[in-house]
Amino acid sequence: MRSIQDLLNILILEEVSKNKFNGTSKTVGSPNVFGGQVLAQALNAAYRTILNQRVLHSMHAYFLEAGNLKLPITYDVSIIRDGGSFSTRRVTASQGKTVIFILAASFHKIEDGYEHHVQMKSNIKQPEELLSWDDWYTEYGKFLPKPTKEFMEIDRPIEFKPTVVLNPLEKKDLPPFIDVWFKLKGDVSELDLSTSQQILTYISDYNILSSALNPHGSTANYTNTQMASLDHSMWYFRDFDFDDWMLFSIESPSASNARGFARGHIFSRDGKLIASVAQEGLMRPINKTIV
Repeated sequence: MRSIQDLLNILILEEVSKNKFNGTSKTVGSPNVFGGQVLAQALNAAYRTILNQRVLHSMHAYFLEAGNLKLPITYDVSIIRDGGSFSTRRVTASQGKTVIFILAASFHKIEDGYEHHVQMKSNIKQPEELLSWDDWYTEYGKFLPKPTKEFMEIDRPIEFKPTVVLNPLEKKDLPPFIDVWFKLKGDVSELDLSTSQQILTYISDYNILSSALNPHGSTANYTNTQMASLDHSMWYFRDFDFDDWMLFSIESPSASNARGFARGHIFSRDGKLIASVAQEGLMRPINKTIV
């Protein structure tokens, strides 16, 4: 996928019957279906059953099984409630007879109310000062370990610019923080809010769990650690668009019991808090014997 249109071709599902939709998959460099893709496709399915102009404000999901890239994914939407102000949907994703994912999403009518939000970091480097993943791969790709190289060489519809580029060959423990600017590639002028929220959710599964690996960099890396998203929650606060860079500011408060927890805030470039994200993921040392 090289542009926003390629991404939309994946995220916008085929309706096969009432409240049932099918989706296909594209690799992001891993052997299984990317969690962000399933999250966004499930939201596309849920939104297709919202007929009262309500806007997504929160979702909570669990990844139950690894998705097979070669098989279609079927999304079944249950209409749980359409109340006076809120609508609730449950989405079940399956491949064949195997349920791989479940999601609950809540939609709210547009209302006026009080406003405040936390501030974006004031000393953050701007994207014009930074190398993108594509720039970094072009310059240093031949020196990368094979798993990192295979991940980095995939074409993506998003440009990422981390404020600190980590050297995969340097084994040292780092603070549990990551700040990444991101921007879509291609024409974003026609995106409505519901589509933008689905795309933002897709992006939110990138980078987040890496913050939990940072403090263990002297011993742990992507070649000796089994990592997978276990759950994902997201809250959407404000209308936004993708016409400029956005910042995903992430921290990992804890890792234990072969799991890592991370949370983050997504800001527009002018400092408005757009959404918050939380995820727990598997961080299992591969050299341990699992019974």
